[in-house]
Amino acid sequence: MSSTDGGARQLKDPFLTGVEIRGDEFPQRDRFPYNIASLSSRQRLHFTSAAVFFVGENGSGKSTLLHALAARCGLPTWGQPKRDRLAGELPVTALCDHVLPARGERTIRGGFFSAEGFRDWAAFLDNVARFDPGQAQYHGGAELTAKSHGEGLLGYFHERYRIPGLYFLDEPESALSPASQIGLVRLLAEYAGSGDRQFVIATHSPILMALPGSQLFHFDASGITQTSYEATAHFQLYRDFLADPGSFMS
Repeated sequence: MSSTDGGARQLKDPFLTGVEIRGDEFPQRDRFPYNIASLSSRQRLHFTSAAVFFVGENGSGKSTLLHALAARCGLPTWGQPKRDRLAGELPVTALCDHVLPARGERTIRGGFFSAEGFRDWAAFLDNVARFDPGQAQYHGGAELTAKSHGEGLLGYFHERYRIPGLYFLDEPESALSPASQIGLVRLLAEYAGSGDRQFVIATHSPILMALPGSQLFHFDASGITQTSYEATAHFQLYRDFLADPGSFMS
């Protein structure tokens, strides 16, 4: 998608200009995360937008790369992708030795968000705010755990991303209704259009992917390729299902 007003900008001074994945140097091929097909070759992704989306099926490697890239940028991550925990073998941090972020001139600051760990993170923030009430202004102005999960998420996003920085989000749509996802994509359009924030997001949501001016990278067995919104399987599946739900029931 091309950059438009009201969407993500083409960054002149990005925090992150891309990433090199050195999958040809993996020490083995039969254990997670080294057995993820999309990551198994040497490849470079070039980021030119303030909003970059990683898209693909479950297990395609998008969340795994997101975690590793955030860690390599020096940002703490809460939790690990499901497949990593279930495998009980190599941690995602093992991938960090083979992921090389290309950084811009700016000092990297920002954060990492995972929908899976948000409840624990929200409880931690609420406890901090009880001892230091001023901290609440940075994550919604009220107790996150007193709101519905979706309301808490949007409140957190609205206040946290006011601060310029580089932000990684892992499937933020997980607890959001379609209307709330539209609220989030509007927020991303505002913040990504400011020129001083950059977002890298792993998602299954066609609503979030529709952010004007964003870049989309598709993960599959052949590797990682930049794609357009209309070419994603997510867009095509939702379009076809909404046009004729009955055809999917047989």
